[in-house]
Amino acid sequence: MIFGDFIKALGQLPDPRFRRVVGWGIGVSIALLAAITWGVQWLIATFASGPVTLPLIGPVNWIDDALGWSMLALMLVLSIVLMLPIAAAVTSLFLDDVADAVEARHYPTLPPAPATSFWDGLRDGIGFFGLMIVANCLAFAIYFTVPPAAPFVFYAMNGYLLGREYFQVAALRREGRAGAHALRQRHAGMVWLAGVLLAVPLSIPVVNLLVPVLGAATFTHLYHRLARQA
Repeated sequence: MIFGDFIKALGQLPDPRFRRVVGWGIGVSIALLAAITWGVQWLIATFASGPVTLPLIGPVNWIDDALGWSMLALMLVLSIVLMLPIAAAVTSLFLDDVADAVEARHYPTLPPAPATSFWDGLRDGIGFFGLMIVANCLAFAIYFTVPPAAPFVFYAMNGYLLGREYFQVAALRREGRAGAHALRQRHAGMVWLAGVLLAVPLSIPVVNLLVPVLGAATFTHLYHRLARQA
């Protein structure tokens, strides 16, 4: 059943509304990362320009260049790590569009759902971004301490995070915050399993940029299936 929800979401990827949300998420994320990289480079050029005088050595002219290239390399690495959570945070502002597209195609008899306000979407997006960063930083300690457990920790943890976030997004539109939380609690195991399924493409570069849209669509199907059982 959960796999069927995912297949339906995957089959709707060519939908123009899906493509637009993916494009916004990737485009804004690249722009943000480029702006951060430019800002770091500007700070180095402004405050570390010119020769540096070292004790016993004297003036050294290449330190600012070394710092600039080192920070550029570091930002490129950080961009790879941060691209997904930033894209997820940006895309979360537009996930109502994904849910609307799913409901228009698969649940056409439903009345329109109240739109989530921009500020609620922004708050949830920033909260999810922060939670993903903190949780994955903590998980790195386990990856290095117990390497054989790394895949299990990755899928279990990210499955929980994805399930929690995207089921909340899907259910919040029609149940309200308290109702969405209560429904998620009643079906916590199934929500977690659906999140684990979604964590599989999360580990595939480039494909993982589709996870926010696939997550919103999959959990919209899951929400309606569980709501009918309630």
